[in-house]
Amino acid sequence: MVKTDYIKSKAIEIKNWVIEIRRDFHQHPELGFEEYRTRDKVIEYLNEMSIENKIVAKTGVMGIIRGKRKGKTVALRADIDALPMEDKKEVPYKSKVKGKMHACGHDAHTAILLGASRILKDLEDEIKGNIKLFFQPAEETIGGALPMIEEGVLEDPYVDGVFGLHVDNSIEAGQIGIRYGQMKAASDEIKVNIYGKNSHGAYPQDGVDAIAVAGQVLNALQMVVSRNVDPRTSAVLTIGTIKGGCAGNIIADKVEMEGIVRTLKAESRTLVIDKIRDIVEQIPKSLGGRGEMIRQESYPPLINDDYMVDIIKSNGLELLEEDSVYEIPYPSFGVEDFSYFAANRPSAFFQLGSGNREKGIIYGGHTPYFDIDEECLIIGVLLQVKNALEFLNTME
Repeated sequence: MVKTDYIKSKAIEIKNWVIEIRRDFHQHPELGFEEYRTRDKVIEYLNEMSIENKIVAKTGVMGIIRGKRKGKTVALRADIDALPMEDKKEVPYKSKVKGKMHACGHDAHTAILLGASRILKDLEDEIKGNIKLFFQPAEETIGGALPMIEEGVLEDPYVDGVFGLHVDNSIEAGQIGIRYGQMKAASDEIKVNIYGKNSHGAYPQDGVDAIAVAGQVLNALQMVVSRNVDPRTSAVLTIGTIKGGCAGNIIADKVEMEGIVRTLKAESRTLVIDKIRDIVEQIPKSLGGRGEMIRQESYPPLINDDYMVDIIKSNGLELLEEDSVYEIPYPSFGVEDFSYFAANRPSAFFQLGSGNREKGIIYGGHTPYFDIDEECLIIGVLLQVKNALEFLNTME
């Protein structure tokens, strides 16, 4: 079995290399399924390390390290896409692309996985089984995990488990957050169309006011969660946009609303969607109009496998200082398309502390001043290397 001290020494050797990679990706952010430069740079690094790889899901990459001893197969995943935001912080590695920014840390995830890949490749003679490397596109948009799975990344050789991570500035660098069971919520995007009938504003009796009808619908929607969902399971319904009408003196014939539903349980997900549809269809009908709801089913809930979390916890306790492994008490209503991997194979996703109050690194993801304490990068590398090796060494 490879000794932890050896892995730590290798991580220290490549620390500056990993930071350099992260900063390069940070300066060149690309949106979902547009990550061509990122993809090609990942391939370049993997080729330099003599790691077998191929393009999947358009802008994704799968690498594989085949151990010299027969065994199971484990996968490590990093998302690679950025966000359509302006980078407002003043650092040497600030985004060079106007209106695009790595505001969620995917540049760090990619650098961490490349660092882990480099150490694991050096250890391939000692590896029992195989390690797949998933550089996944489009987590922030429609989800690149599912297309990767559909293109067979979990097969040939069959993947027995998957580990993923996410930087988190609410946790100080040097710590990690773990959670057994449910980690993230499910989500569904909804579009609501309310149809009425135009008329002159002076003669409202001749029309059906879609705006007035939409108001009734909107009010009723606010009761779906508070009066229909068991508060012990919880849900969130947000209507984020509303638009309709063409002039102040014309009765509107159409209103469009868009929103998102986030739920923790499958039964709550079904209940909320059904209730929204009933309200959208029945209230306009009772007022002489018509309503329709269009659902875009998004990510399923992310459920961690207990055994996989045990591996992360054990490695965290070994590698980090005392009390540095934080057990997250509640699931997040955020979503994460790692859930597709977790739905198909035993998996675990953990939060990698990346904040540092003394350095002013306090801003959360999806904000224009987001940054990380780069000391977290090597911790991420160490944990992913140890997670992969521990999984392979304990699986029969």
